[in-house]
Amino acid sequence: MPPVARFLRHARSAFGWIALAASVAVAGPLLAVDHVAIRRAEEAEETRLSGRVVVEAVDKSLLFQTADGGLYAITAEQVVHRDSDPQPFEPVSADDLGKQLLATLPAGFDVHRTRNYVFAYNSNKAYVQWVGALFERLHRGFHTFWQGKGIKLSEPEFPLCVLVFADDESYSSYVKQHYGEAASKLAAFYALSTNYVTLYDLTGVGALRREGSRRGNSGQINEMLSHPSASQNVATVVHEAFHQLQFNCGLSQRYADVPLWVAEGLAMYFETPDLKSAQGWRTIGAVHHGRLRDFRGYLPNRPEASLKSLVVDDKRFRDARGAIAAYGEAWAMNHFLMQRHTKEYAAYLKVVAAKPPAVVQTPEDRLKEFTAAFGELEALDAEFLKHVQALR
Repeated sequence: MPPVARFLRHARSAFGWIALAASVAVAGPLLAVDHVAIRRAEEAEETRLSGRVVVEAVDKSLLFQTADGGLYAITAEQVVHRDSDPQPFEPVSADDLGKQLLATLPAGFDVHRTRNYVFAYNSNKAYVQWVGALFERLHRGFHTFWQGKGIKLSEPEFPLCVLVFADDESYSSYVKQHYGEAASKLAAFYALSTNYVTLYDLTGVGALRREGSRRGNSGQINEMLSHPSASQNVATVVHEAFHQLQFNCGLSQRYADVPLWVAEGLAMYFETPDLKSAQGWRTIGAVHHGRLRDFRGYLPNRPEASLKSLVVDDKRFRDARGAIAAYGEAWAMNHFLMQRHTKEYAAYLKVVAAKPPAVVQTPEDRLKEFTAAFGELEALDAEFLKHVQALR
């Protein structure tokens, strides 16, 4: 594994320093490129990174960004050397990112470009073209939707990158090595650290290419869409693609303390599949019957303080025993706020978008922000439950 990839494998867990730091300094616009040499305790080799410091904590730990958009959490103890030069920081171009990907990915990958994305793939070409059309449809819908809500988005600073593997076996092997066991069990996922969406060919025909064939066509993709599992798989792909847009177009900042009921609820609001469409997805905000069913199953035993527990912290999402109910309630709350409190939710999302990276809020702060936007919980919760009961 290359040194940078090896360090990245541990980057997510290294973010423990964020919650422990008493305060952080968020870097402003940089006119120079920073260079940092780092070494983990168990590694003999140094890893050298060039880019910019996004956050420097009081203990000199860093949130460091490279030209391809990658974010690295670096503890003070891991820093071997730091310096800078007068060259301005410039994000990598889409062409150069494609070359960079081919140099680091396993043999057999190609690059496919669309208007807004760079795809590196070893799957069947027809499949990556289908995924490209799906992502571009989401991209257009994302911008049109938020423009209609009065939320000003920004253009991504870095190229939007998607890795498409031929089959779940090669996907799982790569993801385990770079991101860990949990991520490898998903049909797709967006990594805050690399800024990439990673997925695999859901049709199964991508494996043919590994055997020397480039067969595969729209008929096989349509066959995949007719499978009972297709709905959830397409939803997962759209869900993760939404997160990439969310964190690259100004709706949220990466590694900011974005409440999970917002981040996950919005992704589910966008993900609802439409298998009658050639791309498997078409409509933003349709009733997500799977999530509605999950939430209604939770209602008979729903505690009075359920809404408060949803908004003040993210514990319910991280508890396997209650995660399904938390996701269901997050989707339902987003559907309710989008339909019944559109202006208030848009204003609240602007507050969320302004949150800087690496600053953790207290439960009291989260609750204060929420009630400032939507009023007292008891009245809102009663209105929310009536909304859910009327959904079909």
